[in-house]
Amino acid sequence: MAPTRPTPPADIAQYILDGLDRQDPEALRQIADHAEDLADWQEAQAAAEMDEEDVVREDSEGDDDRPGDVPAKASVVVKEINNNRYYYYQWRSGDQVKSKYKAPVDSDE
Repeated sequence: MAPTRPTPPADIAQYILDGLDRQDPEALRQIADHAEDLADWQEAQAAAEMDEEDVVREDSEGDDDRPGDVPAKASVVVKEINNNRYYYYQWRSGDQVKSKYKAPVDSDE
């Protein structure tokens, strides 16, 4: 009896699946190892970014301007980009850190 081909996760882009189908077993194992290392690195980068940001408020529950797709427990953080400071909502979703733009920081603050 031949082994059953594994079903890929629905959220992987078809062009990635097509590329994987063209690889031999050894290359697939190397790709899997690299993907694990890359995922670990991205998680560490996200955690380091969160540690470096100024948390303005621990949750955004009382924020009347908070968009509906931002959880009430999202923190409001200040990010500096190109010497400009901006408020962002930031929260964890599983293993990911998600952010959504809020507003520029007033230059008087």
